[in-house]
Amino acid sequence: MVGLTTAQVTDLSMTNVIIHPLVLLSVVDHASRVPLPNKKRVLGVLLGEDTGSSINVANSFALPFEEDDRDPRTFFLDMDFAEEMWRMFRKVNAKERPVGFYHTGPRLRSSDLEITELFKRFCSRPVMVIVDVRASGGRGDTGIPTDAYFAVEEIRDDGTSTQRTFTHVPTTIEAEEAEEIGVEHLLRDISVSPNSGTTLPTSLLTTQSLSSRVAAQLNALRGLHARLGEIREYLVHVRSGKLPINHPVIYKLQEMVGSLPQLGTDVELGRAFRVGANDQGMLVYLSALIRSVLALHDLIENRISNAQQEIEDAKSPEERANEAKAAAAGIKAADVAKAKKERE
Repeated sequence: MVGLTTAQVTDLSMTNVIIHPLVLLSVVDHASRVPLPNKKRVLGVLLGEDTGSSINVANSFALPFEEDDRDPRTFFLDMDFAEEMWRMFRKVNAKERPVGFYHTGPRLRSSDLEITELFKRFCSRPVMVIVDVRASGGRGDTGIPTDAYFAVEEIRDDGTSTQRTFTHVPTTIEAEEAEEIGVEHLLRDISVSPNSGTTLPTSLLTTQSLSSRVAAQLNALRGLHARLGEIREYLVHVRSGKLPINHPVIYKLQEMVGSLPQLGTDVELGRAFRVGANDQGMLVYLSALIRSVLALHDLIENRISNAQQEIEDAKSPEERANEAKAAAAGIKAADVAKAKKERE
């Protein structure tokens, strides 16, 4: 492994890893099909394209993998199976090449560096993606359930020996039009058994309702709160001396804080900012309320038309003929029904 300076590691950490929904569904399916205890993890190969500035992960397949619980460095990984699977995948799509591997973690393991070295037989810089498949209590509750890492051998600026470690890279979830349609149909078909004890977020079941938007906003705020908590914990550890100072991280935090509006010192600016935010929130609320009223109106009109159609279908041919004669004579159907009731 070639040593990298701190600046080179920082440039490498700017690489964006794009993960498609098909990969997430495949990983969840892989984890659900393998009857392993909660401490076990599953592992597979990621297929896609490495453009240099980004890695597009579009497909994946599972690998036979076992590891010792007492010694994580003792593991079995069938790389011959990986080569055979890749050979068959190339017949379908030659553009997709192995770009790394995934596992269900949900955290880093001591054997991940050795596994990364094995995957260098397929690509020069394999990316490792940790997918948290837990239904609750995982990363999916507060954000994207994926974390991506590159294995690097960092050359320290103080001249000390190099160290093999992982550098974190950002991940995004993107979908093509066909994938979006497939995910929408999948979410519509989701059904939860009342006795299963499983509760799904509202955003998975009703993607167009007001409650789903509110739930999405709450999830975003929870994710922001969790990230701010991680930043605070990191700064506390740095201040107490438990962690060394990482100047690129400090610069990023300073840039993030500097971009925030200073609402505390300028009273007028703070008031104007809050008024503008409240006005926008009011517009969103009124728009959703009007749309709900219109949808309810359409529903009532649909119910009335269906009821009238059922009444028409229940009439006998004689009644229809009489109504047709009355209409030809200029007599209303309501008058005919009233006269019929009076005769009875």
